[in-house]
Amino acid sequence: MSKAKKVLILGAAGRDFHNFNTYYRDNPEYEVVAFTAQQIPNIAGRKYPASLAGKLYPKGIPIYEEADMAELIKKHNIDEVIFAYSDVNFNYVMEKGSVALACGADYKLLSGEHTMIKSSKPVIAVCAVRTGCGKSQTSRRIAAILKEMGKKVVVIRHPMPYGDLEEQTCQRFASVKDMEDQKCTIEEMEEYEPHIAEGHVVYAGVDYGKILKEAEKEADVILWDGGNNDLPFYKPDLHIVVTDPLRVGHEEVYHPGAANLRMADVVVINKVDTAEPDDVEQVKQNVQRLNPKAKIIEAESPVAVKGDSSMIKGKKILVVEDGPTLTHGEMDYGAAYVAAKEHGAGEIIDPRPYAVGSMKEVFKKYSHLENILPAMGYGKKQMEELKETINKIPCDVVLVGTPIDLASHLKFNKPSLRITYSLKERTSPGLPEQVKKVLSAKVAK
Repeated sequence: MSKAKKVLILGAAGRDFHNFNTYYRDNPEYEVVAFTAQQIPNIAGRKYPASLAGKLYPKGIPIYEEADMAELIKKHNIDEVIFAYSDVNFNYVMEKGSVALACGADYKLLSGEHTMIKSSKPVIAVCAVRTGCGKSQTSRRIAAILKEMGKKVVVIRHPMPYGDLEEQTCQRFASVKDMEDQKCTIEEMEEYEPHIAEGHVVYAGVDYGKILKEAEKEADVILWDGGNNDLPFYKPDLHIVVTDPLRVGHEEVYHPGAANLRMADVVVINKVDTAEPDDVEQVKQNVQRLNPKAKIIEAESPVAVKGDSSMIKGKKILVVEDGPTLTHGEMDYGAAYVAAKEHGAGEIIDPRPYAVGSMKEVFKKYSHLENILPAMGYGKKQMEELKETINKIPCDVVLVGTPIDLASHLKFNKPSLRITYSLKERTSPGLPEQVKKVLSAKVAK
């Protein structure tokens, strides 16, 4: 056998670990020298533990900052650099490729066919072309459809392993207490809590082969709730991909969302109630050109105020929105901002002068953000800094557009209203018919 190829995997504590587990672990043809970390704070400086890395890596695998990429390639004579994270534009992907090639390494992307795990149960995957398209509310809609059909749905969420990787190898959440016991961050709770509130069990973690085996023990149907715009980790029987006409054209030029679009069985064009009709039509034309076989479903994303909406009119409002949607999702606003405008807010406060600690860095890095506070919470310290920032801001009411009830977790020192959003299909037949058709075909086999 020829000498093992030395590999460097560029990641963000998600797709990178999954690619390793499914393609490189226990494969003697490759030696994964290191991972690098981007997008998510507090990942670099750790190790992918030996207990997860397999017999070839008794000391585990180090994780470095992506800024060290060129140095690592040269120092370790890397043969192949693997790009393994999501929701970045094509130029960015090839910028990293140019660095790899200039340093003498090959540059690769792994396909879904090489990394998707097949389940013994039906799998419905909900993915998107960008962060913030409305994937989460689409996942909740699919879960509700399956529940109405009498199916036991188990949700498996795209990884967010921000803590101890060994402890987070395979996590099961069936209650808010489970999230508290396992020290979930705001980003994790935003994705898990809405499903749990509807009575659905959620799995997540690091080793998605092990996770699937556990989930299959209690599921009639597996619902893959994807993160960012990543490809599914499991081979789907129904692949639903959500697009966003508020960012028309992004469905063509972001990785790997553009691949998701081409793979989709069903494409949801969301937010048609707030987007310009011409933009909706342009997205539809792009979908038909790139994936003419896909079923297109138009959907609204209605916003609702939980509580007394009269508290908004004429008042000084702080708008807090989902963090990843505003940051690497590059959205200028979300549901809470829409609600503030719809209900006549007197003034929307600029949170930037009041930012504390890492929140200052967030605004510096994501300069497009102005009158919006992203709900960043990658760990206890940042959650405390988010709370301190909110409590410093002189406003009458906080409007919270995050998927979780943020006020109940952070305990603001001022009144707040929670803004929720759902998925309402305009196209008929819609998602229920698509789900029923696929499950019927699966049973028939």
